[in-house]
Amino acid sequence: MEIRQLKLAGACLIELTRISDERGYFSRLYDAETFAKYDLQTVWEHDSQSFNLKRHTVRGLHFQTPPFAETKLVRVSRGAISDVIVDLRRSSATYGQWEMVELSEENGKCLYIPKGFAHGFCTLTDASIVNYKIDAPYNAASASGIRWNDPALGINWPTVDPTISVRDTELQLFTDFVSPF
Repeated sequence: MEIRQLKLAGACLIELTRISDERGYFSRLYDAETFAKYDLQTVWEHDSQSFNLKRHTVRGLHFQTPPFAETKLVRVSRGAISDVIVDLRRSSATYGQWEMVELSEENGKCLYIPKGFAHGFCTLTDASIVNYKIDAPYNAASASGIRWNDPALGINWPTVDPTISVRDTELQLFTDFVSPF
């Protein structure tokens, strides 16, 4: 397992080591000792999964406000996604900046997203499955988000005509957002 810091402080890309032979491969998806060595979250509240029927499905940009702010560990077990995080921490030098990484079944990478980030993704394949480890309980009253196509953020999504929920199309704009982080 190799952990690499991304440009947005606290966010990491994790490359899993695969041990392969004629049967396929074995890979450790999470290792508490390694995460602790990098001062990453090691206690998780729940695991979740999203199935995405169509290519170019967009989910996000989601987050939970304090005291239910979430740290997430995201990976793809089927297909591929462009995963996006946005730094919402007011005191951060990268406040309002975003980063995009590709996560796929093929590359086996994971994205570590600390509290204070919005998270979303666009599917690059049909029938994709995205898995999450999350360190806080879901709280509907704390669920929030920023609009996926907000012009102030200028995210270069790999789609212009996504499948997206009504809720996500009505999320607030970044220019109207008052950060609780």
